[in-house]
Amino acid sequence: MANDASLIMMENIPFLLKETELLRLLHLDDSFAFLDDILRLAREAEALARPKGFYVLSAVEHTGDDTVTLNDIIFTSRVLRVNLDGVYRAFPFLATCGGELELWTRSLDDPMQSFCGDALKEMALRQAIEALGAHLMGTYDTGELAMMNPGSLSDWPITEQKPLFSLFGDAAEAIGVTLSESCLMSPIKSVSGVWFPTQKGFVNCRLCRRENCPNRRTPYDSHLFESHYQ
Repeated sequence: MANDASLIMMENIPFLLKETELLRLLHLDDSFAFLDDILRLAREAEALARPKGFYVLSAVEHTGDDTVTLNDIIFTSRVLRVNLDGVYRAFPFLATCGGELELWTRSLDDPMQSFCGDALKEMALRQAIEALGAHLMGTYDTGELAMMNPGSLSDWPITEQKPLFSLFGDAAEAIGVTLSESCLMSPIKSVSGVWFPTQKGFVNCRLCRRENCPNRRTPYDSHLFESHYQ
């Protein structure tokens, strides 16, 4: 496991059912004929879910134009390296909806129930990320944080999951997350990445060309890479 003194693990993050958010994710409103069935299923998930996650305090060392080292693990990304200029500590992290909810959704064979289960896992993951981020900011007084995630940009491909999980040691397994040979995580509703303090702000979406992305937070900026990262 990563150095215990630098790792903060949260294994029992509360999952609070937010009915309005669930209906938004399902593209439903309170006039839906089977709303009671959906909410009954959601309350079952609320009782079972155990979102989890951890973050690791990591020393930053700039080792090249397109590489940066976190806790002696080398990462290759021009954007990550530039984003960490002037930063001496960063926080690699992993968050998951939890294996309990993943196993529960595998038992759902009705398409509508499966769709609902997927939305509930997404909600649990978001709450895990929020809890980790709040704990991190409160513990280290970081000010504003930004994040980067392997696979979200061509500059930092999904194969960079391998060095990230190498940094995690056996902490990922401790919260039930595994990485496949193709660098996909299980449970699928899991997120890994690096948080870092920023005064300028950063959102992956501004460098991402993908159109019609349901998770897009801000428009693509066609000039940002050339002006800031080349």
